[in-house]
Amino acid sequence: VSSSSRMGHFTVWDYVVFAAMLLISAIIGIYYAFVGGGQKTSKEFLMAGRSMSALPVALSLTASFMSAVTVLGTPAEIYRYGAIFCIFAITYGLVVLCSAEIFLPVFYKLGITSTYEYLELRFNKYLRLCGTVLFIIQTASKLQSCSTLYTGIVIYAPALALNQVTGFDLWGAVVATGVVCTFYCTLGGLKAVVWTDVFQVGIMVAGFASVIIRSVVVQEGIGRIVNDSYHGGRLNFWDFDPNPLQRHTFWTIVIGGTFTWTGIYGVNQSQVQRYIACKSRFHAKLSLYINLVGLWAILVCATLCGLALYSIYKDCDPWMDNQVSALDQLMPYLVLDIMRDFPGVPGLFVASAYSGTLSTVSSSINALAAVTVEDLIKPYFKSLSEKQLSWTSMGMSLFYGGVCIAMAAVASLLGGLLQAALSIFGMVGGPLLGLFALGILCSFANGIGAFVGLVAGFIISLWVGIGAQIYPPLPERTKPLYLSTAGCNITSGNLTSTEIPLTTIFSTPGAERPALADNWYSLSYLYFSTLGTLVTVVVGIIISLLTGGLKQNTDPKFLLTKEDFLSNFSRSETEQVKKVEVLNWKPYTVADEGTDNPAFSHIEMDVASDKNKVNGIHI
Repeated sequence: VSSSSRMGHFTVWDYVVFAAMLLISAIIGIYYAFVGGGQKTSKEFLMAGRSMSALPVALSLTASFMSAVTVLGTPAEIYRYGAIFCIFAITYGLVVLCSAEIFLPVFYKLGITSTYEYLELRFNKYLRLCGTVLFIIQTASKLQSCSTLYTGIVIYAPALALNQVTGFDLWGAVVATGVVCTFYCTLGGLKAVVWTDVFQVGIMVAGFASVIIRSVVVQEGIGRIVNDSYHGGRLNFWDFDPNPLQRHTFWTIVIGGTFTWTGIYGVNQSQVQRYIACKSRFHAKLSLYINLVGLWAILVCATLCGLALYSIYKDCDPWMDNQVSALDQLMPYLVLDIMRDFPGVPGLFVASAYSGTLSTVSSSINALAAVTVEDLIKPYFKSLSEKQLSWTSMGMSLFYGGVCIAMAAVASLLGGLLQAALSIFGMVGGPLLGLFALGILCSFANGIGAFVGLVAGFIISLWVGIGAQIYPPLPERTKPLYLSTAGCNITSGNLTSTEIPLTTIFSTPGAERPALADNWYSLSYLYFSTLGTLVTVVVGIIISLLTGGLKQNTDPKFLLTKEDFLSNFSRSETEQVKKVEVLNWKPYTVADEGTDNPAFSHIEMDVASDKNKVNGIHI
């Protein structure tokens, strides 16, 4: 292991590679601002004209998943807790299946721009407003979301980690990232976001690949990496402990992870907006399933990087040796260590991490602009023309880009307090998922039941979430693995292992812990979303039944029906057109201006006039 004096440093070529990534991203935005006449309508700006095909959307979904948190944090997670994180491969499959077969069919046939528009169509405008406001100010999950708070930390956190290890200019990177991202989002809209994501996912994979290949060379083969990981206890794939208090087990990851990530892929605006912008429901579903392959590939890459970290530093942990101050600095530390003789490659890794930041931030800005225009502006300013709505959408993108940069500055001031706040905000993802599940799966659910269920879900989720912040789980719940400093500053000679259990690092607070601290507050963080979803659904069902839910007639187009499932086996597009005609929703045309979705108000809904259209959209 290299000492700190032998560590590499950033060179001119590293900055050139990073700058090239930003420049190409900006050029893509300029291109889509003017190609085909530019973004003249809100439909073109927010939904890419609903003309996207499956592959670019799939790569965009993958890129948004793969934030800088994934590039820097997931390998450190595996280094610290082991490869049980790989069980998320099963979770991702279940999440994509639920999203594609439960939520997508309903959202796509309604042709909505904002997912929260569904809440008004199904329940009432007050629930729509609740969902919209919560989306803007909250973080949908610990891992990924689209809000001003989370986006600020997404910009600042990787910049801080890379700055402390590589010396990469902190605020130069923050401002450059925020400005470039805002620039191409404002000019190019969703098309620019999707196609820059396609470019950036290539950069991210290249960054991972460079680390994996070099690590294999340094360790003289992947066999040594696997062997070191096995003897170090990192290949802990199978832990079937049913205890819900354990941080990561097979059951917490598969069950809790499925609820957590379905709240993102199934109902989160940033993800839904991309796949309902596809030119047909077939392409929308296909984008999700292709994206699944991308998620698996990312997981494999992150796992190999984490195992390589352990193999290289198994005898001298840089964190315990005070070479780095936080675990998320391990990956940039490794890159400078093993890539110091390859100018430009450390820059590629930094570009990889920031590509993750750009993809997450751009999806945030575009989604925030969409829900603001669709849910907060359009309903109250119905006289706005399509051109005015388009300019308003661009203005909101510019506004939210500035807010996100400002929030990065706030993140630098608040530190740990903001991290705690973000974790608490993350508790609302489950109740929101429960709210949408109520509407789509329960025909008798009414507005009263949905609202009471949502409030109940929030109360329970915030209770356990805040408790977990005040009384963090003990080390035996999180199961950190052994790290060693036995080989530090020693170049030869026989070494005696002095592996240190992490229980000595994470000392138990001296203050007396209440009874709830070691059971209720120690619930695995992955079950927070599960708990919120189930409470919302159960309470919502009970209240709906008590308030006359069985007496209401719910329009089938707001529900998941057998026709939605059978459409997977339709032999031709004509059959799908007939189903839309039978639903006969939105029978009005442009003449009904002000009552239709602004992104589609110029589209005639006469599907019978063209057999190659569904809801007026070319398939």
